[in-house]
Amino acid sequence: MAQIHLPENERRLEPRDALAVRYAEKMAADFRSVDASFLGELREHFSDAEIVELGLMIGQYLALGRMLVITGNHKAACEIYVPDV
Repeated sequence: MAQIHLPENERRLEPRDALAVRYAEKMAADFRSVDASFLGELREHFSDAEIVELGLMIGQYLALGRMLVITGNHKAACEIYVPDV
């Protein structure tokens, strides 16, 4: 995950991991872009149960992050480590 700051085409992730990251990015930035075509792509690598589980975890962490910002507690969280590449 240390590559997450890189553009998508520069990340060296396994296809399944890269797709999970794209799912999270879509859910965070434009959840309506998770359309039938993208769901089809997800289903090539994940079962329906895994897609639901990923979606629930993504939603949980998005909500947690937003709550921390709203309450001002995000300042107490540790900084994300991103190594020099």
